[in-house]
Amino acid sequence: MGYETIRVAKDGSIATITLNRPESLNAFNLSMGEEVLDALVGCARDDAIRVVIMGGEGRAFCAGGDVKAMAQALGEDPVHFFQRLTLFLHPILVEMTRMPKPVIGRVQGFASGYGMSLALGCDLVLAAESARFNMAYALIGLSPDGGATYLLPRLAGTKKALESLFTGDAIDAREAHRLGMVNRVVPDGELEQATLDLARKLAQGPPLAMARAKELVYRSLGETLESQLENEREAIVRSAATQDFREGVSAFVEKRRPTFRGG
Repeated sequence: MGYETIRVAKDGSIATITLNRPESLNAFNLSMGEEVLDALVGCARDDAIRVVIMGGEGRAFCAGGDVKAMAQALGEDPVHFFQRLTLFLHPILVEMTRMPKPVIGRVQGFASGYGMSLALGCDLVLAAESARFNMAYALIGLSPDGGATYLLPRLAGTKKALESLFTGDAIDAREAHRLGMVNRVVPDGELEQATLDLARKLAQGPPLAMARAKELVYRSLGETLESQLENEREAIVRSAATQDFREGVSAFVEKRRPTFRGG
């Protein structure tokens, strides 16, 4: 499909999805929700893509839901509006988690409401020093969505999650890093290059082994230690049968850099 609210660029094995409504700080409307979901599904199915970057155009990563669209819905049917919107926004988080490829969030400026959920839903997050994260739902009388009540307590702890959800106060990049919400904080002018460097590093890794590691980590959130150990046993046995494992061991013995082909 042709996109109007996002851009999708491919650089070798790296795909970048850029939210492209800078005039509204990349706030989500129905069209953007549909287009981001479609782009993610396309990246997941494209065997040539090994890493996905999620970013935003302009001064902000994403201001959350489009409040102007919400205001218009007040005169129509706000219940139906949110039922439709979440039909796209929630599968986006599921698709990012289930995709057998790393998803890197590239965050500058504000990541508010669903924008914060979208960032937290990425596997890794690089934040510019200017980045600010806030759960803005309470500021407009809404309960949270987009996995906020699942992701934030697991990353920052229950009490910090509730404080953020109750107050809507902003968390700066350094505090977000301390809380485990982001992986790295970099100067604003270096964010794009730092994200690309990380993506290139991951793209050189063993895709099957990384996919299994990602699946195992997310599965562990609902498993006991015993069941997770069994999941790990099954995964490492499958990994041991791959050509990438043979290449990795051979490269180690021969003291050279491995070339992983995903087989």
